[in-house]
Amino acid sequence: MIRYFLYLYFFLVFTSLSAEENLKFYVNQALKNNLQLNAERKTFESAKQNENISRSEFLPNITISGDQTSTTSTNRTNQSGSSLADTNIDSESTTISLEQQIFSGFKGMNTFKKSELETQKASLELKHEEQKTILEAVFAFYDFIYKSKNEKFNNSNVNLFERQVEFDSARLQKGEITLTDLAQSESSLAGANARLIKAKTELLSSKTNFERVIGIKIPETNNLNEKILLNLPDSLALSLELSNLNNIGLLISKLNYEIAVKNLYIERARLSPSASIKVSKSKNNDFSSTIDEKDEETVKATITWPIIKGGENISSIKKSSFEKERAQLIFKDTKNKVTTETSNSWSVYQSSKSVLEATQAQLKAAEIANEGITLEYDSGNTRTTLDLVQSRSLLLEARIAFAKAERDFIISQFELLKQIGTLSSKSLK
Repeated sequence: MIRYFLYLYFFLVFTSLSAEENLKFYVNQALKNNLQLNAERKTFESAKQNENISRSEFLPNITISGDQTSTTSTNRTNQSGSSLADTNIDSESTTISLEQQIFSGFKGMNTFKKSELETQKASLELKHEEQKTILEAVFAFYDFIYKSKNEKFNNSNVNLFERQVEFDSARLQKGEITLTDLAQSESSLAGANARLIKAKTELLSSKTNFERVIGIKIPETNNLNEKILLNLPDSLALSLELSNLNNIGLLISKLNYEIAVKNLYIERARLSPSASIKVSKSKNNDFSSTIDEKDEETVKATITWPIIKGGENISSIKKSSFEKERAQLIFKDTKNKVTTETSNSWSVYQSSKSVLEATQAQLKAAEIANEGITLEYDSGNTRTTLDLVQSRSLLLEARIAFAKAERDFIISQFELLKQIGTLSSKSLK
Protein backbone atom coordinates (compact mmCIF):
# COMPACT_ATOMS: atom_id res chain seq x y z
CA MET A 1 0.00 0.00 0.00
CA ILE A 2 2.86 2.39 0.87
CA ARG A 3 4.52 1.58 -2.44
CA TYR A 4 1.29 2.43 -4.26
CA PHE A 5 1.12 5.87 -2.65
CA LEU A 6 4.79 6.47 -3.45
CA TYR A 7 4.15 5.66 -7.11
CA LEU A 8 1.13 7.96 -7.12
CA TYR A 9 3.11 10.76 -5.44
CA PHE A 10 5.99 10.63 -7.90
CA PHE A 11 3.59 10.38 -10.84
CA LEU A 12 1.76 13.54 -9.77
CA VAL A 13 4.98 15.43 -9.01
CA PHE A 14 6.66 14.65 -12.33
CA THR A 15 3.43 15.17 -14.28
CA SER A 16 3.13 18.61 -12.69
CA LEU A 17 6.74 19.44 -13.48
CA SER A 18 6.28 18.35 -17.07
CA ALA A 19 3.11 20.43 -17.41
CA GLU A 20 4.87 23.52 -16.10
CA GLU A 21 7.64 23.15 -18.67
CA ASN A 22 5.53 23.32 -21.82
CA LEU A 23 4.17 26.29 -23.75
CA LYS A 24 0.49 25.50 -23.22
CA PHE A 25 0.83 25.85 -19.45
CA TYR A 26 2.27 29.36 -19.75
CA VAL A 27 -0.26 30.38 -22.40
CA ASN A 28 -3.10 29.31 -20.10
CA GLN A 29 -1.53 31.28 -17.27
CA ALA A 30 -1.39 34.36 -19.48
CA LEU A 31 -5.02 33.91 -20.53
CA LYS A 32 -5.94 33.65 -16.87
CA ASN A 33 -3.93 36.58 -15.53
CA ASN A 34 -4.00 39.15 -18.35
CA LEU A 35 -5.83 42.24 -17.04
CA GLN A 36 -6.82 43.58 -20.47
CA LEU A 37 -8.29 40.21 -21.39
CA ASN A 38 -10.24 40.01 -18.12
CA ALA A 39 -11.61 43.50 -18.81
CA GLU A 40 -12.70 42.34 -22.28
CA ARG A 41 -14.51 39.41 -20.67
CA LYS A 42 -16.52 41.89 -18.57
CA THR A 43 -17.34 43.83 -21.73
CA PHE A 44 -18.67 40.66 -23.33
CA GLU A 45 -20.86 39.88 -20.31
CA SER A 46 -22.16 43.44 -20.39
CA ALA A 47 -22.98 43.15 -24.11
CA LYS A 48 -25.03 40.01 -23.48
CA GLN A 49 -27.28 42.00 -21.16
CA ASN A 50 -28.18 44.33 -24.03
CA GLU A 51 -30.11 41.46 -25.59
CA ASN A 52 -32.29 41.22 -22.49
CA ILE A 53 -32.76 44.98 -22.49
CA SER A 54 -33.87 45.10 -26.13
CA ARG A 55 -36.07 42.00 -25.67
CA SER A 56 -37.98 43.80 -22.93
CA GLU A 57 -39.63 46.04 -25.54
CA PHE A 58 -41.69 43.06 -26.71
CA LEU A 59 -42.88 42.23 -23.21
CA PRO A 60 -45.69 44.00 -21.33
CA ASN A 61 -44.95 46.64 -18.72
CA ILE A 62 -46.75 46.20 -15.43
CA THR A 63 -46.93 49.09 -12.99
CA ILE A 64 -48.40 49.31 -9.51
CA SER A 65 -48.91 52.75 -8.04
CA GLY A 66 -50.69 54.08 -4.99
CA ASP A 67 -51.24 57.38 -3.26
CA GLN A 68 -52.84 58.70 -0.11
CA THR A 69 -54.27 62.19 0.24
CA SER A 70 -55.56 64.16 3.21
CA THR A 71 -57.60 67.32 2.40
CA THR A 72 -58.85 69.85 4.97
CA SER A 73 -61.34 72.57 3.90
CA THR A 74 -61.90 75.63 6.15
CA ASN A 75 -63.73 79.00 5.93
CA ARG A 76 -66.30 77.57 3.59
CA THR A 77 -69.46 79.54 2.71
CA ASN A 78 -72.44 78.86 0.52
CA GLN A 79 -73.83 81.13 -2.20
CA SER A 80 -75.85 83.14 0.30
CA GLY A 81 -72.71 83.83 2.36
CA SER A 82 -73.57 81.56 5.25
CA SER A 83 -70.70 79.70 6.88
CA LEU A 84 -70.32 75.95 6.34
CA ALA A 85 -68.68 73.46 8.60
CA ASP A 86 -65.05 72.57 8.03
CA THR A 87 -64.38 69.24 6.30
CA ASN A 88 -61.51 66.80 6.42
CA ILE A 89 -61.36 64.11 3.72
CA ASP A 90 -58.81 61.30 3.64
CA SER A 91 -58.60 59.39 0.37
CA GLU A 92 -56.37 56.68 -1.03
CA SER A 93 -56.11 55.03 -4.40
CA THR A 94 -54.32 51.98 -5.83
CA THR A 95 -53.74 51.44 -9.55
CA ILE A 96 -52.43 48.46 -11.50
CA SER A 97 -51.67 49.09 -15.16
CA LEU A 98 -50.45 46.88 -17.97
CA GLU A 99 -49.12 48.38 -21.17
CA GLN A 100 -48.16 46.45 -24.29
CA GLN A 101 -46.44 47.82 -27.37
CA ILE A 102 -48.24 46.40 -30.39
CA PHE A 103 -46.35 47.97 -33.27
CA SER A 104 -43.38 50.31 -33.44
CA GLY A 105 -42.53 50.41 -37.11
CA PHE A 106 -40.15 47.42 -36.72
CA LYS A 107 -37.97 49.56 -34.45
CA GLY A 108 -38.10 47.00 -31.65
CA MET A 109 -37.27 44.08 -33.95
CA ASN A 110 -34.27 45.87 -35.47
CA THR A 111 -33.08 47.00 -32.05
CA PHE A 112 -33.15 43.40 -30.84
CA LYS A 113 -31.29 42.14 -33.93
CA LYS A 114 -28.76 44.93 -33.48
CA SER A 115 -28.13 43.85 -29.87
CA GLU A 116 -27.57 40.27 -31.08
CA LEU A 117 -25.00 41.54 -33.58
CA GLU A 118 -23.31 43.61 -30.87
CA THR A 119 -23.07 40.51 -28.67
CA GLN A 120 -21.43 38.61 -31.53
CA LYS A 121 -19.05 41.53 -32.03
CA ALA A 122 -18.15 41.54 -28.32
CA SER A 123 -17.47 37.80 -28.53
CA LEU A 124 -15.15 38.32 -31.51
CA GLU A 125 -13.37 41.21 -29.78
CA LEU A 126 -12.82 38.93 -26.79
CA LYS A 127 -11.39 36.27 -29.10
CA HIS A 128 -9.18 38.91 -30.75
CA GLU A 129 -7.82 39.90 -27.34
CA GLU A 130 -7.23 36.22 -26.54
CA GLN A 131 -5.23 35.79 -29.75
CA LYS A 132 -3.20 38.89 -28.93
CA THR A 133 -2.48 37.52 -25.46
CA ILE A 134 -1.47 34.12 -26.87
CA LEU A 135 0.94 35.77 -29.32
CA GLU A 136 2.50 37.84 -26.55
CA ALA A 137 2.84 34.75 -24.34
CA VAL A 138 4.38 32.71 -27.17
CA PHE A 139 6.90 35.46 -27.97
CA ALA A 140 7.77 35.90 -24.28
CA PHE A 141 8.27 32.13 -23.90
CA TYR A 142 10.49 31.60 -26.95
CA ASP A 143 12.29 34.93 -26.59
CA PHE A 144 13.29 33.89 -23.06
CA ILE A 145 14.61 30.59 -24.44
CA TYR A 146 16.52 32.39 -27.20
CA LYS A 147 18.00 34.99 -24.85
CA SER A 148 18.97 32.23 -22.40
CA LYS A 149 20.83 30.40 -25.18
CA ASN A 150 22.44 33.65 -26.29
CA GLU A 151 23.73 34.29 -22.76
CA LYS A 152 24.91 30.69 -22.48
CA PHE A 153 26.79 30.85 -25.81
CA ASN A 154 28.47 34.14 -24.91
CA ASN A 155 29.40 32.87 -21.46
CA SER A 156 30.98 29.78 -23.01
CA ASN A 157 32.81 32.01 -25.47
CA VAL A 158 34.27 34.09 -22.65
CA ASN A 159 35.49 30.94 -20.90
CA LEU A 160 37.19 29.77 -24.09
CA PHE A 161 39.00 33.07 -24.57
CA GLU A 162 40.06 33.16 -20.92
CA ARG A 163 41.69 29.76 -21.34
CA GLN A 164 43.21 30.87 -24.61
CA VAL A 165 44.79 33.96 -22.96
CA GLU A 166 46.30 31.71 -20.28
CA PHE A 167 47.50 29.27 -22.93
CA ASP A 168 48.98 32.02 -25.11
CA SER A 169 50.75 33.59 -22.12
CA ALA A 170 52.50 30.28 -21.49
CA ARG A 171 53.37 29.92 -25.18
CA LEU A 172 54.76 33.46 -25.25
CA GLN A 173 57.14 32.64 -22.42
CA LYS A 174 58.30 29.63 -24.41
CA GLY A 175 58.78 31.79 -27.49
CA GLU A 176 56.22 29.86 -29.55
CA ILE A 177 54.14 32.98 -30.34
CA THR A 178 54.69 36.70 -30.44
CA LEU A 179 53.38 39.47 -28.21
CA THR A 180 51.03 40.45 -31.04
CA ASP A 181 49.31 37.04 -30.83
CA LEU A 182 48.78 37.45 -27.09
CA ALA A 183 47.39 40.95 -27.61
CA GLN A 184 44.98 39.54 -30.20
CA SER A 185 43.73 36.98 -27.68
CA GLU A 186 43.34 39.60 -24.95
CA SER A 187 41.46 41.88 -27.34
CA SER A 188 39.13 39.02 -28.26
CA LEU A 189 38.52 38.30 -24.57
CA ALA A 190 37.58 41.93 -23.95
CA GLY A 191 35.16 41.85 -26.87
CA ALA A 192 33.65 38.57 -25.65
CA ASN A 193 33.11 40.10 -22.19
CA ALA A 194 31.32 43.07 -23.78
CA ARG A 195 29.03 40.76 -25.75
CA LEU A 196 28.34 38.76 -22.60
CA ILE A 197 27.31 41.89 -20.70
CA LYS A 198 24.91 42.77 -23.52
CA ALA A 199 23.52 39.21 -23.58
CA LYS A 200 22.89 39.29 -19.82
CA THR A 201 21.09 42.62 -20.12
CA GLU A 202 18.89 41.27 -22.90
CA LEU A 203 18.15 38.14 -20.86
CA LEU A 204 17.10 40.26 -17.87
CA SER A 205 14.78 42.28 -20.10
CA SER A 206 13.33 39.06 -21.51
CA LYS A 207 12.68 37.72 -17.99
CA THR A 208 10.91 40.93 -17.03
CA ASN A 209 8.71 40.75 -20.13
CA PHE A 210 7.98 37.07 -19.44
CA GLU A 211 6.71 37.79 -15.94
CA ARG A 212 4.64 40.77 -17.16
CA VAL A 213 2.93 38.83 -19.95
CA ILE A 214 2.51 35.44 -18.24
CA GLY A 215 1.75 36.84 -14.80
CA ILE A 216 3.91 34.36 -12.85
CA LYS A 217 7.54 34.11 -11.80
CA ILE A 218 10.11 33.11 -14.40
CA PRO A 219 10.91 29.38 -14.21
CA GLU A 220 14.27 28.47 -12.75
CA THR A 221 14.66 25.36 -14.89
CA ASN A 222 16.50 25.45 -18.20
CA ASN A 223 14.65 22.38 -19.45
CA LEU A 224 11.70 24.19 -20.98
CA ASN A 225 9.95 22.12 -23.61
CA GLU A 226 10.33 24.00 -26.90
CA LYS A 227 8.45 21.50 -29.03
CA ILE A 228 5.03 22.48 -30.30
CA LEU A 229 2.74 20.96 -32.92
CA LEU A 230 0.53 23.31 -34.94
CA ASN A 231 -2.00 22.55 -37.65
CA LEU A 232 -0.95 24.88 -40.46
CA PRO A 233 -2.29 25.22 -44.02
CA ASP A 234 -0.09 23.72 -46.71
CA SER A 235 -0.56 26.43 -49.34
CA LEU A 236 -1.12 30.16 -49.74
CA ALA A 237 -4.45 29.55 -51.47
CA LEU A 238 -5.76 27.59 -48.50
CA SER A 239 -4.46 30.28 -46.12
CA LEU A 240 -6.34 32.98 -48.03
CA GLU A 241 -9.49 30.89 -48.06
CA LEU A 242 -9.33 30.33 -44.30
CA SER A 243 -8.58 34.00 -43.56
CA ASN A 244 -11.61 35.12 -45.59
CA LEU A 245 -13.75 32.83 -43.44
CA ASN A 246 -12.19 33.14 -39.99
CA ASN A 247 -10.05 36.27 -39.69
CA ILE A 248 -11.27 38.06 -36.55
CA GLY A 249 -10.64 41.58 -37.82
CA LEU A 250 -12.57 40.85 -41.02
CA LEU A 251 -15.50 39.33 -39.12
CA ILE A 252 -15.65 42.34 -36.78
CA SER A 253 -15.62 44.72 -39.75
CA LYS A 254 -18.46 42.78 -41.34
CA LEU A 255 -20.49 42.97 -38.13
CA ASN A 256 -19.87 46.72 -37.93
CA TYR A 257 -21.44 47.06 -41.37
CA GLU A 258 -24.45 44.93 -40.39
CA ILE A 259 -24.89 46.98 -37.20
CA ALA A 260 -24.80 50.18 -39.26
CA VAL A 261 -27.56 48.76 -41.48
CA LYS A 262 -29.70 48.03 -38.42
CA ASN A 263 -29.12 51.57 -37.13
CA LEU A 264 -30.45 52.91 -40.43
CA TYR A 265 -33.56 50.72 -40.14
CA ILE A 266 -34.09 51.92 -36.57
CA GLU A 267 -33.92 55.57 -37.61
CA ARG A 268 -36.36 54.96 -40.46
CA ALA A 269 -38.73 53.24 -38.04
CA ARG A 270 -38.88 56.43 -35.97
CA LEU A 271 -40.95 57.97 -38.81
CA SER A 272 -43.39 55.06 -38.79
CA PRO A 273 -46.59 54.96 -36.72
CA SER A 274 -46.58 53.08 -33.45
CA ALA A 275 -49.46 51.55 -31.53
CA SER A 276 -49.86 50.47 -27.93
CA ILE A 277 -52.61 49.36 -25.62
CA LYS A 278 -52.90 50.04 -21.92
CA VAL A 279 -55.20 48.35 -19.41
CA SER A 280 -55.48 49.75 -15.90
CA LYS A 281 -57.56 49.03 -12.85
CA SER A 282 -57.79 51.37 -9.87
CA LYS A 283 -59.52 51.34 -6.51
CA ASN A 284 -60.32 54.58 -4.67
CA ASN A 285 -61.53 54.99 -1.09
CA ASP A 286 -63.31 58.13 0.21
CA PHE A 287 -63.33 59.55 -3.27
CA SER A 288 -65.70 62.37 -2.28
CA SER A 289 -68.18 63.30 0.38
CA THR A 290 -70.88 61.41 -1.50
CA ILE A 291 -68.84 58.47 -2.83
CA ASP A 292 -67.10 56.25 -0.32
CA GLU A 293 -65.50 53.71 -2.70
CA LYS A 294 -64.97 53.64 -6.43
CA ASP A 295 -63.42 50.97 -8.72
CA GLU A 296 -62.41 51.87 -12.24
CA GLU A 297 -61.23 49.78 -15.19
CA THR A 298 -59.75 51.54 -18.20
CA VAL A 299 -58.67 50.28 -21.63
CA LYS A 300 -56.72 52.77 -23.69
CA ALA A 301 -55.39 52.28 -27.22
CA THR A 302 -52.84 54.81 -28.49
CA ILE A 303 -51.59 55.39 -32.03
CA THR A 304 -48.67 57.76 -32.54
CA TRP A 305 -47.31 58.95 -35.86
CA PRO A 306 -44.49 61.51 -35.74
CA ILE A 307 -44.67 63.87 -38.71
CA ILE A 308 -42.19 66.69 -38.17
CA LYS A 309 -39.58 67.04 -35.42
CA GLY A 310 -37.82 70.13 -36.66
CA GLY A 311 -35.88 68.10 -39.26
CA GLU A 312 -34.23 65.95 -36.62
CA ASN A 313 -35.65 62.65 -37.90
CA ILE A 314 -34.65 63.29 -41.53
CA SER A 315 -31.14 64.33 -40.51
CA SER A 316 -30.81 61.23 -38.30
CA ILE A 317 -31.71 59.01 -41.27
CA LYS A 318 -29.14 60.74 -43.48
CA LYS A 319 -26.49 60.43 -40.77
CA SER A 320 -27.17 56.70 -40.38
CA SER A 321 -27.06 56.27 -44.15
CA PHE A 322 -23.61 57.89 -44.30
CA GLU A 323 -22.39 55.71 -41.42
CA LYS A 324 -23.62 52.61 -43.26
CA GLU A 325 -21.70 53.62 -46.40
CA ARG A 326 -18.62 54.32 -44.27
CA ALA A 327 -18.83 50.88 -42.62
CA GLN A 328 -19.23 49.27 -46.04
CA LEU A 329 -16.09 50.98 -47.36
CA ILE A 330 -14.11 49.98 -44.25
CA PHE A 331 -15.29 46.39 -44.66
CA LYS A 332 -14.02 46.29 -48.26
CA ASP A 333 -10.71 47.85 -47.22
CA THR A 334 -10.34 45.37 -44.35
CA LYS A 335 -10.94 42.49 -46.72
CA ASN A 336 -8.16 43.71 -49.01
CA LYS A 337 -5.89 44.31 -46.03
CA VAL A 338 -6.49 40.80 -44.66
CA THR A 339 -5.58 39.32 -48.04
CA THR A 340 -2.32 41.29 -48.08
CA GLU A 341 -1.44 40.50 -44.46
CA THR A 342 -2.18 36.80 -44.93
CA SER A 343 0.08 36.69 -47.98
CA ASN A 344 2.79 38.46 -46.00
CA SER A 345 2.42 36.07 -43.07
CA TRP A 346 2.67 33.11 -45.42
CA SER A 347 5.80 34.60 -47.02
CA VAL A 348 7.40 35.25 -43.62
CA TYR A 349 6.57 31.69 -42.55
CA GLN A 350 8.19 30.23 -45.68
CA SER A 351 11.23 32.52 -45.55
CA SER A 352 11.82 31.87 -41.83
CA LYS A 353 11.71 28.16 -42.57
CA SER A 354 14.39 28.61 -45.24
CA VAL A 355 16.45 30.81 -42.90
CA LEU A 356 16.25 28.10 -40.22
CA GLU A 357 17.54 25.47 -42.63
CA ALA A 358 20.32 27.79 -43.83
CA THR A 359 21.48 28.70 -40.32
CA GLN A 360 21.43 25.04 -39.35
CA ALA A 361 23.77 24.26 -42.22
CA GLN A 362 25.87 27.30 -41.28
CA LEU A 363 26.15 26.05 -37.70
CA LYS A 364 27.26 22.58 -38.74
CA ALA A 365 29.92 24.00 -41.04
CA ALA A 366 31.13 26.45 -38.38
CA GLU A 367 31.42 23.65 -35.80
CA ILE A 368 33.50 21.51 -38.18
CA ALA A 369 35.72 24.41 -39.16
CA ASN A 370 36.27 25.54 -35.58
CA GLU A 371 37.14 22.04 -34.44
CA GLY A 372 39.75 21.63 -37.18
CA ILE A 373 41.30 25.08 -36.72
CA THR A 374 41.45 24.63 -32.94
CA LEU A 375 43.29 21.29 -33.30
CA GLU A 376 45.74 22.78 -35.77
CA TYR A 377 46.36 25.81 -33.55
CA ASP A 378 46.89 23.71 -30.43
CA SER A 379 49.34 21.48 -32.29
CA GLY A 380 51.43 24.50 -33.23
CA ASN A 381 50.66 24.18 -36.92
CA THR A 382 50.40 27.05 -39.39
CA ARG A 383 47.16 28.38 -37.92
CA THR A 384 47.51 31.83 -36.33
CA THR A 385 45.74 33.37 -33.36
CA LEU A 386 43.70 35.49 -35.76
CA ASP A 387 42.50 32.34 -37.54
CA LEU A 388 41.36 30.87 -34.24
CA VAL A 389 39.63 34.09 -33.15
CA GLN A 390 37.77 34.39 -36.43
CA SER A 391 36.75 30.75 -36.29
CA ARG A 392 35.31 31.11 -32.79
CA SER A 393 33.54 34.34 -33.73
CA LEU A 394 31.92 32.66 -36.72
CA LEU A 395 30.85 29.73 -34.53
CA LEU A 396 29.33 32.07 -31.95
CA GLU A 397 27.47 33.99 -34.63
CA ALA A 398 26.22 30.75 -36.18
CA ARG A 399 24.91 29.48 -32.85
CA ILE A 400 23.13 32.74 -32.08
CA ALA A 401 21.74 32.98 -35.62
CA PHE A 402 20.37 29.45 -35.44
CA ALA A 403 18.75 30.04 -32.03
CA LYS A 404 17.16 33.26 -33.32
CA ALA A 405 15.97 31.49 -36.47
CA GLU A 406 14.29 28.83 -34.31
CA ARG A 407 12.43 31.55 -32.38
CA ASP A 408 11.45 33.47 -35.51
CA PHE A 409 10.23 30.32 -37.28
CA ILE A 410 7.90 29.39 -34.41
CA ILE A 411 6.60 32.95 -34.05
CA SER A 412 5.88 33.09 -37.80
CA GLN A 413 3.68 30.00 -37.47
CA PHE A 414 1.62 31.60 -34.73
CA GLU A 415 1.33 34.82 -36.74
CA LEU A 416 -0.04 32.81 -39.65
CA LEU A 417 -2.54 31.06 -37.38
CA LYS A 418 -3.72 34.45 -36.15
CA GLN A 419 -4.23 35.70 -39.70
CA ILE A 420 -6.32 32.68 -40.70
CA GLY A 421 -8.32 32.99 -37.47
CA THR A 422 -7.60 29.56 -35.95
CA LEU A 423 -5.23 30.62 -33.17
CA SER A 424 -6.48 29.55 -29.73
CA SER A 425 -5.26 27.70 -26.66
CA LYS A 426 -6.88 24.55 -28.07
CA SER A 427 -4.68 24.74 -31.17
CA LEU A 428 -1.55 24.13 -29.06
CA LYS A 429 -0.46 20.52 -28.95
